[in-house]
Amino acid sequence: MANTLTNLIPTIFAAKDIVLRELAGFIPAVTLDASGEAAAKDQTIRWPVVPAIAGGNITPAATGPDPSATTQGSDTMTISKSRSASFYWEGEEQRGLASLYNTILRDQFAQAMRTLVNEVETDLAALYVAASRAYGTAGTTPFDSTNKLAFLAQLLKILEDNGAPTGDLQVVINTTAGAALRTLTELWQANTAGSDSLLRRGVLLDLMGFAVRESAQVKAHTAGTGSGYLVDLTAGYAIGTKTVHVDTGTGTMVAGDILTNTKTGRDTNKYVVATGQTGGGDQDIVLANPGIRVVWVNNDPVAVGAAYAANLAFSRSAIQLVMRVPAMPEGGDAADDVTTITDPDTGISFQVAMYRQYRRIAYEVGLAWGVKAVKPESIAILLG
Repeated sequence: MANTLTNLIPTIFAAKDIVLRELAGFIPAVTLDASGEAAAKDQTIRWPVVPAIAGGNITPAATGPDPSATTQGSDTMTISKSRSASFYWEGEEQRGLASLYNTILRDQFAQAMRTLVNEVETDLAALYVAASRAYGTAGTTPFDSTNKLAFLAQLLKILEDNGAPTGDLQVVINTTAGAALRTLTELWQANTAGSDSLLRRGVLLDLMGFAVRESAQVKAHTAGTGSGYLVDLTAGYAIGTKTVHVDTGTGTMVAGDILTNTKTGRDTNKYVVATGQTGGGDQDIVLANPGIRVVWVNNDPVAVGAAYAANLAFSRSAIQLVMRVPAMPEGGDAADDVTTITDPDTGISFQVAMYRQYRRIAYEVGLAWGVKAVKPESIAILLG
């Protein structure tokens, strides 16, 4: 039997060229990890995490140094999703469409790939809840005419203070923030920007070490209802503390909430809640790494911020995307033909399978993936 999908490859590639040029800013910004090729769905993928090494005084002695033993840590992730988008054609339908059939088929492949790309993009955008800290004002579009690019400078400060690698920084914003950025005179005037790319083609240039991208899937965070909470520990909390006990307040705190210490002059940082609480007071909450940056004192008031758009700034290595084509059983399944289409810009490989049925033919576009924020210290939220 002839390789039917070979004849369709030009049609499939035409569809890929349409769909993968949409606003998918997270996928090209994160680390695409191919180590998942050998892993089954939900099987653990593990990698080493080397702990910090303490310093010490140099003391002359008759023998060499005698270091303490160290315990190597590890982290894990999984390929958590194996998804597909499928459609079919009956013989009479194909005949009735005549020359329109190939055009519609191309667009169906485009929509199938678009569905999967948007699902991956959505999963990556949802990792904002793992960010270390935040900057900006919830509910207010960044890059206003007063602060201009100060937002990026402050995001860079957060990442640098956390010790994040700065060699490959990314910032992914929604189209509202993108529009505000494009209106800054300093960026679209060629004499100050050094290029007319923004003015002529709307291209967002690299700024302050960040590759600036846009995504249609940037998340809108719904804040918890917590209010009136106080820090509860007589001895207070040292810098670096992540678990904080709070009491007296009401309402909930949820992952992704922005928590601030509102004691005047105490702490201006905006922390991201990693593990919230169900309300009722007198409970622990957990803040994302690296914890608080200023000493907190017993009975300091803490407040939950408002809802916001979760634009993200991060080092590429902070977010991992493991991706492969869905696994077929040994010897194959009922598919008459299977092929793989790889997008050179994003590295996404789609599996396209064709199934001959009774007087109709079905196509399936499949993808398997998993995502994880592996270094919260290297992620910050730009509030919008």
